Amino acid sequence: MEDDYVGTMTIMEIEPGDLTAGEILDALDNGQRIVVRLEMLGGVHEVTLRYDGGTYYCDTPTTLHKHGDPDEMRTCIRNMGYGREE
Repeated sequence: MEDDYVGTMTIMEIEPGDLTAGEILDALDNGQRIVVRLEMLGGVHEVTLRYDGGTYYCDTPTTLHKHGDPDEMRTCIRNMGYGREE
């Protein structure tokens, strides 16, 4: 896990399973962006998770997913395997 400071926002880089879904949501709610580094299809890909105060975003290499509430985001984090079991 690594933190980089960008302006007033911290970018946290994690591997899948470093944090629970709850810990990821707490970090997002506190203004952090989280970059999840995934190995898939023979390469390493990054997914950026962020929250703008009203909408949660999962920005993948091919799609931008939007979630309207924490429960939707928690389900996405679990389904995609970004967080470990709580």
